[in-house]
Amino acid sequence: MPAPTTVELLWGTQQRPKRGPKPALSVEGIVAEAIALADAEGLANLSMQRLAERLGFTKMSLYRYVPGKEQLTALMVDAAMGAPPDVIAAQQNSSEEWWRAGLRRWAETIFERYSAHPWSISLTIGVRTIGPNEMGWMNAALTALDGTGLTGPERLDTIVLVNGHIRSLVQQVTTAGRQETAQQIAGQFAEIMVAAGDRFPLVAAVFAEEAAATGASPATGGPGDALSFGIDRILDGLGVLIADRGRR
Repeated sequence: MPAPTTVELLWGTQQRPKRGPKPALSVEGIVAEAIALADAEGLANLSMQRLAERLGFTKMSLYRYVPGKEQLTALMVDAAMGAPPDVIAAQQNSSEEWWRAGLRRWAETIFERYSAHPWSISLTIGVRTIGPNEMGWMNAALTALDGTGLTGPERLDTIVLVNGHIRSLVQQVTTAGRQETAQQIAGQFAEIMVAAGDRFPLVAAVFAEEAAATGASPATGGPGDALSFGIDRILDGLGVLIADRGRR
């Protein structure tokens, strides 16, 4: 039997033998262990050999289920992203305009998924095979924007715009070690401001203002809520465009 393709593995179209002994491994189990390894040690430390050792099998055993790392990482991304949020429920349970509520829920949820698996960002670049969960995320965002008057290409560009904001934030601050990193950066920044704050008065003033607003000291106060701020500004801009569509 030929090795399954990426499309067959992602979309479950591979023809599997109906008879024979129960498999010792499963694609789902292999992918789950690969995700756990990438979460703990990073994508650079993921290899078929390392994965096989964690599972207690030989590397050749894994190839019977997943032909190579390309197929493995495609499956990892789709599993890590999981199912998209229910944007319709978000629209029904919010006082915001329906399209804003749905797109906000979409953005906040995808931020959580990327943050839990930051390695997935590097795997979602360029031409590649899209899995059912990722396709579901696209469909959910389009659902949130359905009826706004935006054209199809504009709705697709909106997804790119919102997703770009989310991905940028996750690349700067990830879930793993977030608190320790924030404290280290804040401590270093405080030292710099003590030593050279007079050379950068506007920088020092802005961070002092934020610390006063949040009740935190400049040494421990983190950055503002860039996630919500960015989402709000993107939605505000879209709102202007959608209102213009409604007037035409």
